[in-house]
Amino acid sequence: MGLATSLQPIPLLTSPLKGEEPGAGTAHGIDCRVNRSRRRAVLTALLCFCPFALAAPAATEWTLDHLMHTLAGSPGGRATFTETKHLAVLDAPIESRGELVYVAPARLERHTLAPTAESMVLDGDEITLTRAGKTLKLRLHDYPAAAALIASIRGTLAGDRRALERTYLLTLSGTREAWTLNLLPSDPALAALVSRIRIDGTTALVRSVEVLQADGDRSVMHIEPLNDKKPR
Repeated sequence: MGLATSLQPIPLLTSPLKGEEPGAGTAHGIDCRVNRSRRRAVLTALLCFCPFALAAPAATEWTLDHLMHTLAGSPGGRATFTETKHLAVLDAPIESRGELVYVAPARLERHTLAPTAESMVLDGDEITLTRAGKTLKLRLHDYPAAAALIASIRGTLAGDRRALERTYLLTLSGTREAWTLNLLPSDPALAALVSRIRIDGTTALVRSVEVLQADGDRSVMHIEPLNDKKPR
């Protein structure tokens, strides 16, 4: 049985065809209408059996540009963190916890509460370290390796793709709701220290940062945004 004849007839239009006299009931007029009906039936059948013809457009792909644009739109916020360091020279991992503060685009604070209270405040090119009541101020450009590591976090939070690609090869996987950004050092000096940095997140939130060092040591920081999300 053919496709056209297997379908129910489609109702004919009540208005006359172009060039046909109104009210004409000739066999020619009927044949034209039947042929037109069959053509429409065949088209309907083809559309039904060809899913690509009526398929909804695919969801927009989550790209690196989309991620950077989303991150760049965030003003910053506060979060708690728990960091676990796995070191070859130690039998057990070291765990620390505290609070992070980010104020777009260039201020990043890390306040460690345990096991030892200390803080690091990065504002532009200046780093301020505070521990046991003593404060030390440094310039980031004097410590290239540390600058590159800090840039991986600050550049991601700021959605600064250009800054990240100065030092890293970027690859993105996942979706808007659950993405993973891998940073592979492209600078030989940094690659001698760090093998890979993996950052996981959802939309504009960074949820974890893993740093795998070239010697096999690694650290994993889990981040939980605070409800107020207001920088101090």
